Amino acid sequence: MRDNNGKRPPAVVKEPSRRQFLVNSGFALGGVVVGGAIGALVGRKDTNETEKTPVTDNTETKPAAPANFNRALMFFTPEQFAIVNAATERIFPADENGAGASALGVAFFIDHQLAGDYGFNSREYMSPPFFQGEKVQGYQGRLKRREIYEIGIRELNNYSQTKLQKKFVELTPEEQDTVLKAFEADEPQITTISPSGFFRMLRANTLEGAYSDPLYGGNANMEGWRMRNYPGNQMSYAAIIEKPFVAMEPVSLQEHMSSH
Repeated sequence: MRDNNGKRPPAVVKEPSRRQFLVNSGFALGGVVVGGAIGALVGRKDTNETEKTPVTDNTETKPAAPANFNRALMFFTPEQFAIVNAATERIFPADENGAGASALGVAFFIDHQLAGDYGFNSREYMSPPFFQGEKVQGYQGRLKRREIYEIGIRELNNYSQTKLQKKFVELTPEEQDTVLKAFEADEPQITTISPSGFFRMLRANTLEGAYSDPLYGGNANMEGWRMRNYPGNQMSYAAIIEKPFVAMEPVSLQEHMSSH
């Protein structure tokens, strides 16, 4: 996000750091392995009626469409997708260093994750009793991630309409920043979820979608990796390990799969 003067905060690390929250949050960038993605891609049958809903590029007041904007959704409704697409673009905006979340297809990545094991918390203990956990323990509750997203998206829109009399996707980028910062600061009064908890999840998933293997739905055309000079999933470095560093064209897991 930008500051109140519309300027991007200065980077603190030597590699391209386009967003101050990357520095503040301490995320390690590179290849991100995200649980449940394969299940989301190859076949959990969901009862969500919008599983096969195609997304077209005629939605009003939305950010620039990602390159693969005509793919089918697995979990989000088109309206939910538009809100997530707009929110992630403000967290990871396009600038002189490269594409933003929208062009990278981050909202598709999140959609696919929520449709699979990640969205169902299938690898986590989710039985009661539930108690307020310590910060180091992470989320402690009965709601699944997909349910948290549904509530969080709805409340983003409700807060936008209450405070600014417009839907979230109709807000200016600066107004969208204001709403997201309010959630980060726990300003909205929501009884079902933690606003800051939802924001942290959304921010983490945005980074994962920007930098994970394109197999998982984001990082379109490996542009996220190219911004970091990350080589992706090379089969071997044996031929170059003793040579001076050279920038390599990244390789996706999809390329290995299609070659066999």
